[in-house]
Amino acid sequence: MISYRKQVEECVDFLKTKVNRTPKTVIQLGTGLSDFARFIEQDLCIPYADLPHFPRSTVESHRGNLIFGRLNGCDVAVLQGRFHFYEGYSTKEVTFPIRVLSLLGACNLIVTNASGGLNPLFQPGTIMVMRDHLNFLGENPLRGENIDDWGPRFPDLSVPYYPPYIQTALQSADLHKITRIVTGTYVCIPGPSLETPAETRWLRNCGADAVGMSSVPEVIVAIHAGMKVLGLSVVSNVNDPDNFQPILLEDIIEAAKQTTPKLEKLITEIIQHLK
Repeated sequence: MISYRKQVEECVDFLKTKVNRTPKTVIQLGTGLSDFARFIEQDLCIPYADLPHFPRSTVESHRGNLIFGRLNGCDVAVLQGRFHFYEGYSTKEVTFPIRVLSLLGACNLIVTNASGGLNPLFQPGTIMVMRDHLNFLGENPLRGENIDDWGPRFPDLSVPYYPPYIQTALQSADLHKITRIVTGTYVCIPGPSLETPAETRWLRNCGADAVGMSSVPEVIVAIHAGMKVLGLSVVSNVNDPDNFQPILLEDIIEAAKQTTPKLEKLITEIIQHLK
């Protein structure tokens, strides 16, 4: 069986034959946010199915394309859809695209997702700039043999989200008068079942402001690879554990789509300030 390292290297070599310009920043689009790709001045769009060893996205709202091009004059790679632990993938498989693109030369990651609000002060449609996270998946993508060429055995996560980029996001929101933007802590759970009232109460007590089923493995690998990370989470709903309302995936996707114009404007402004 071909090793994980070999799989990554073969995908990197394949992309080197296709890509003329090294992407500086990777943008990973989350649930309901795939339409952002229309803002990219595209040079190349490759379906995940055509990339060596790439997993396949099984979630309908995730298109499954890797796009290379420019956004606001900056070279980017856009992951139009992601993979999730709940789809049956390991966290190594989930993070495969980030590992490949880091070795291709990308130095920044903007990760986006849709989440459920835990902080009672949040409102649906809020954009939460991630300051910290909790990994409640029960698995770490760096478990197993460390490849020293890729990063250190024990990467430091004392500051997982790059503070200057957080400040850039807040300043960009202020510049464009984007309302309902906050900072907070994101917690990643396995899914796919949504939270019970008791779980919601517990996650809130753990210090989380929003909950989702993605992003944290990718952030861990990005930091291991030396990338600077910005996390943007669209809060699609806020539930009070003492007055709980049903959570429907369709409502989450719709809420994310309604917030997309604000997120699009924000990312387009931010991208030109990333180093």
